[in-house]
Amino acid sequence: MTKRWIQCGHAVIGHSPFVLHTDCVLVVENGVIQEVLKTSAVQRNPDQDWVDWSHCLVIPGFVNVHTHTTLVMVRGEAEDMGFAPAYTAGVPHGHDVSEDEAIALSRLGAYECLRFGSTTINDSYVHAHAVMPAMAELGMRVVGSSRIHDVDFSQVHLGQWHYDRAIGHQTMDQAVRLIEQVRQDPSGRLGVTINPHAPDTCSKDLLQGVARLQAETGYPVCTHLSQSEAENKTVLARDGMTPAELLDATGLLSDRLIAAHGMYLTDADLARIGRARIHLAHVPKGNATGGRIAPTRAMEAAGVQLALATDNMHGDMIEAMRWALNMGRIQAGCIDSLWNAWRVLEMATIAGARALQMDHRVGSLEVGKQADIVAIDLRVPNLQPAIQPVGALVHCGLGRDVSHVLVDGIDVVRDGELVCADASRILQDGRVAADALWARARNQM
Repeated sequence: MTKRWIQCGHAVIGHSPFVLHTDCVLVVENGVIQEVLKTSAVQRNPDQDWVDWSHCLVIPGFVNVHTHTTLVMVRGEAEDMGFAPAYTAGVPHGHDVSEDEAIALSRLGAYECLRFGSTTINDSYVHAHAVMPAMAELGMRVVGSSRIHDVDFSQVHLGQWHYDRAIGHQTMDQAVRLIEQVRQDPSGRLGVTINPHAPDTCSKDLLQGVARLQAETGYPVCTHLSQSEAENKTVLARDGMTPAELLDATGLLSDRLIAAHGMYLTDADLARIGRARIHLAHVPKGNATGGRIAPTRAMEAAGVQLALATDNMHGDMIEAMRWALNMGRIQAGCIDSLWNAWRVLEMATIAGARALQMDHRVGSLEVGKQADIVAIDLRVPNLQPAIQPVGALVHCGLGRDVSHVLVDGIDVVRDGELVCADASRILQDGRVAADALWARARNQM
């Protein structure tokens, strides 16, 4: 790979804290950031691969720690139905989705995430062995897992909860096979997490098995946690404890856990997960769509490590940052110095990388790290006059303001267009798959 000199109008460098550099150059070679220089210190010559982003704010690629890309299939419908698709009647479900349909839909969801600046996503749903490589072909990093559970998902949306040890063995075996598949992947774009779906869809025995698998492999575990009152009631009736207590009892509550949502935690649960220093995948827009707010300010005060995610049905991390900022301020009832644009940018980048145990490679623009870089075109009315470009991005930006995305220093989005795949084909294939699934779902009603 040739050496590249990327001229930045503004660039967010380092982390904890971030530092905004103006008029600087990132020197990238072999996919790695080698130097950060003032533009005036660089002597240009005609042979250089010079990239002019002098009109851009340059930031680390977003690390989106909790996605279900295949679930774009229910976009515009499930948001008004009250709860997650797996628990909702009248919509397509994971067990309805064929492998080809999962590939088509996940590539559509991944396209949106990448186009809007997510260079790494942590994805889980069905057919992960086929879906993850298919998404990585777009040029992004895909970390993920197949969905582990022993509940019979074909009955959950009907309100029937049956746990089957054979289903648990099958889904665990799929997770183990995926680990081996990813270890042998030559692309370097795939990674693994272990994903027990949720405390109410996994029995205590199955969760103990997940803990043993994590001890053997060292991979992060990702799950949902207290995402509904129904989950809490199910676990209390089945196990006599809260979901957080169940994860603690099974050995999963630690700083190697990424738990999504956490909207219905008791005060004791908050203290418990804070002591464990878990990573919380905060999904502010998805939560608010259902009329709920996760207690992020109390979580942070307790010691929980917050990272940002879009979950399903949309993939715009810029919008997610804005929702996270505003929901936190609503909880505090004020504007304070601790919860600002820089804080949510951290949640969207280095905090996600830390949760996925990838912060030594990605999540910030630093010498020695992979060149996963996003350029935001500031020449748009919603971001001008860009007196403070990071504040302008968080408060007024949109995913479509992303003009360029690099992964390993390679263009994967250029001038807003996908580089490594046919965007029109992705849109068409996703629509065909969704139409077929909805037709079957309506026939089952």
